[in-house]
Amino acid sequence: MSIQTRPSQTQRTIEAHKPASFGRTWPSPKRSWFMRMNWHDLLFMHWPVAVEKIAQHLPKGLEVDTFKGQAWIGVVPFWMSGVAVRWTPNLPYLSRFPELNVRTYVTVDGKPGVWFFSLDATNPIAVRGARFLFNLPYMDAKIKTHRQSDWIHYSSKRTHRNEPAARLECEYRPLGATFEASPETLEHFLTARYCMYMADRNANLFRGEIDHSPWQLREAQAIVHRNTMADNLGIDLISSEPLCHFASKTKVVAWGKERV
Repeated sequence: MSIQTRPSQTQRTIEAHKPASFGRTWPSPKRSWFMRMNWHDLLFMHWPVAVEKIAQHLPKGLEVDTFKGQAWIGVVPFWMSGVAVRWTPNLPYLSRFPELNVRTYVTVDGKPGVWFFSLDATNPIAVRGARFLFNLPYMDAKIKTHRQSDWIHYSSKRTHRNEPAARLECEYRPLGATFEASPETLEHFLTARYCMYMADRNANLFRGEIDHSPWQLREAQAIVHRNTMADNLGIDLISSEPLCHFASKTKVVAWGKERV
């Protein structure tokens, strides 16, 4: 007689977060991934920026990645759920919270990735954990987000001690049909990023790999009332309209950092 057992909720969650590896331009790591999460209601707002404006804020060893000679900076509001370390269950307070990041695009050894200037979040435990484990510039913030019809209202105010003030107040909504960005397009360049780079206090560089299915993108409309997210970088994000894209949800896995 055989005995059948049902997988636990944690096991089912892990199976659902197996790496997709569809859009990567190099193989995913062979070792086990470290964390899982879901990203929801992402607004990709991007502005073209002079290469030298970006390069002056990067640590040695990182090269600005450009599209046809143009550098870009992005502001990305969204919220996360199911954030947990592998083999652990989701916890209501720790696993679900909004986040807001300011990012640009870099490359090392032929692997294009993301460099974060800041990552604001409402979860103080996640903020401190990410700063300690990944050397990422996570910061405390008060963030409110809600949906009204097809509009998503988003308001963030940074509260982290000894960090520059920054605010974002906007509403946004998706427009048009869903599409996958084709290689060699600007949309692909701005969104198809499968690693991030970080540096410790001694300027040592690290790479953190991620994996997910190709973005299911839509065009987006955004009404921005206040945006000071890049003021401390000396980059103006007010005088020109951003290029906007929307993604409703994607499942993500992440590996621990490795020295570059």
